[in-house]
Amino acid sequence: MEDDSNHFSKPKTPNTMKAEAEVEERDPESNSSLSEPLLKRNRTLSSNPLALVGATVSHIESLDYEINENDLFKHDWRSRSKVQVLQYIFLKWTLAFLVGLLTGLIATLINLAIENIAGYKFLAIVGFIEEERYLSGLVFFTGVNFVLTLVAAVLCVCFAPTAAGPGIPEIKAYLNGVDTPDMFGATTLLVKIVGSIGAVSAGLDLGKEGPLVHIGSCIASLLGQGGPDNYRLKWRWLRYFNNDRDRRDIITAGCSSGVCAAFRSPVGGVLFALEEVATWWRSALLWRTFFSTAVVVVVLRAFIEICNSGKCGLFGTGGLIIFDVSDVKVSYQAMDIIPVIIIGIIGGLLGSLYNHLLHKILRLYNLINQKGKLHKLLLALSVSLFTSVCQYCLPFLAQCKACDPSFPEVCPTNDRSGNFKQFNCPDGYYNDLATLLLTTNDDAVRNIFSSNTPSEFQYTSILIFFTLYCILGLFTFGIAVPSGLFLPIILMGSGYGRLLSMLLGSYTNLDQGLYAVLGAASLMAGSMRMTVSVCVIFLELTNNLLLLPITMIVLLIAKTVGDSFNPSIYEIILELKGLPFLDANPEPWMRNLTVGELANAKSPAVTLSGVEKVSRIVDVLKNTTHNAFPIVDQDVLVPGTVVTGATELHGLILRAHLVQALKKKWFLAEKRRTEDWEVQEKFNWVELSERELKIEQVAVTHDEMEMYMDLHPLTNTTPYTVVESMSVAKAMVLFRQVGLRHMLIVPKYQGAGVPAVVGILTRQDLRAYNISTVFPHLATHKEQQKHK
Repeated sequence: MEDDSNHFSKPKTPNTMKAEAEVEERDPESNSSLSEPLLKRNRTLSSNPLALVGATVSHIESLDYEINENDLFKHDWRSRSKVQVLQYIFLKWTLAFLVGLLTGLIATLINLAIENIAGYKFLAIVGFIEEERYLSGLVFFTGVNFVLTLVAAVLCVCFAPTAAGPGIPEIKAYLNGVDTPDMFGATTLLVKIVGSIGAVSAGLDLGKEGPLVHIGSCIASLLGQGGPDNYRLKWRWLRYFNNDRDRRDIITAGCSSGVCAAFRSPVGGVLFALEEVATWWRSALLWRTFFSTAVVVVVLRAFIEICNSGKCGLFGTGGLIIFDVSDVKVSYQAMDIIPVIIIGIIGGLLGSLYNHLLHKILRLYNLINQKGKLHKLLLALSVSLFTSVCQYCLPFLAQCKACDPSFPEVCPTNDRSGNFKQFNCPDGYYNDLATLLLTTNDDAVRNIFSSNTPSEFQYTSILIFFTLYCILGLFTFGIAVPSGLFLPIILMGSGYGRLLSMLLGSYTNLDQGLYAVLGAASLMAGSMRMTVSVCVIFLELTNNLLLLPITMIVLLIAKTVGDSFNPSIYEIILELKGLPFLDANPEPWMRNLTVGELANAKSPAVTLSGVEKVSRIVDVLKNTTHNAFPIVDQDVLVPGTVVTGATELHGLILRAHLVQALKKKWFLAEKRRTEDWEVQEKFNWVELSERELKIEQVAVTHDEMEMYMDLHPLTNTTPYTVVESMSVAKAMVLFRQVGLRHMLIVPKYQGAGVPAVVGILTRQDLRAYNISTVFPHLATHKEQQKHK
């Protein structure tokens, strides 16, 4: 509809437009007045509500987070007993508990499956290597990985295209107010689970962390709405959650639970939702998300104890603890701050470079994927073959190293997880590159993060490892399988962190494993631009407060350096998909434009009377795409006065409510207002939450067209309004922070002949790209400011 989404894959910054006249050299922020007519409009402000969701360009709508205070809602709210209020509160906490419980159980299932599938695969490889059947080992390794990737790709391509990728950008868009179709369905959840197991077990350079966030959100959404669309529970308690506002809160808790399940970090999960994905937050939501993550961590802890007793096959503790350096004695001096700062700078530079290159790769993949399902499968399988060949063959380039008796683990190791894989080396020797490549990604992280092993790895092995995962990190993300960005970035960052510590040698007191941790943190901040949540996640896992100062320094420096080059990777993906995400900070030049000028660039608002003819309503619904209509009454008696002939802005009515009224034949033979009891007999508040019905599905006879409808009881009488002289920058901040779908613009002057409503602002109207295409002088000023 009108209020939703930019055209798919349009760049955020439009191409430079030639000014129609010479623009005076001046600072537009300080010298221009809001009433100055410097903004010459050259076309009508319009929007194309399309975005790429999954594999298809979908119609995008906004969500109704605003409370619709019509007469039915007010009656329902007043009539709720204390028992019903307690039911509502109790059910919120129950859903938070179930979200945490199910997310923890599914995360454990995924970890068990991945570790055992990959474990038996590597045990078979060890057998081939010991028998010196190297070619047979390569064929087996690539073949198994090929089949696992094929399963994951076929599921995503044929059954649930929205399950491909991490899902975090779409969750960010949803919590920002954009409805992304089919993102939280039951099919998407099942494909995400099975696809994650197949893709990660196949050794692809991707993690299960991003998919776990999506899985937690899917679980929360399904619980909140009572199950899949075709099999919803009609339990009356669930009626309280049949609205976008409460569903948003539940999905936020699911998102936090997914991060906690991935990193075993309850506080980090809450802060991730607060810092990275949630647009709207409040203290009550903080407590419920923390409760959900606490349940997740209890479930994980219980399964760790079970698996430590050997009841999980080859699983052990693998997969539930990504890294642990809690036993490292951290000591550093003032001079150690210099290499820490260097790590932060490198992380910011590499992170921004990674974002830039990945942007180019994803645009190329979009062109390939548009050619059809077969091309998607071939792309995923080609990446799988390349990855398998590199992981198997590159360890042959490394020289065997003799086992050091001082090593804390058994050396060499073949039949289990460990830091010293024998691979093709003789007894008493190990292949350090095979330790990093011929293992699961989680084990590779644990191995490169290993502490108190300064002589474990060779320079060339770490350099090959870093180079390979830089290449794989670029070409793996974007294929049609569930994938996360956390692990590829951690692998790349830990590689250059360890390499830097080896180059510094005796010039630093920090352990090489800690350098790897700091490198991973810096690259995450440089690419994803997360600071607080990453800091807490690393702190919870290392269990070492002494790491806090240097971790904070690294994260702040890396984010600052990265922000000076390009946006975060999730913002880039949002823009590529065309999802209309509203940023927290408006563009500076938006202060020079008023909402009244913006309204003049749109088609006039379509208004309805409080008691309207049925034919007029049907005509408006069929011939416009607007989602809401102002209700304006003429010749109204002002209460408490003798003034007559006034114009009343009664409120705003939603398209869905008009369609519901037509479906229920809410018709009057004469033009009159109805009584409260008449409305309550015909409608209930729960029915007004339904959004699926379309005007084309409603049949209205010729006689009914001549009847009337009283729209007053269905109208939201408290819509958010702004005066036409308000700047667009200020209006955008209000729009985003309150979580609106519509914002009415009212005139600055009142009087005879002045319309009650100047226009309606929607999400699309406040996007910088849409505004700058209508007002080319804004783009010109913007370009001048960039080059000053």
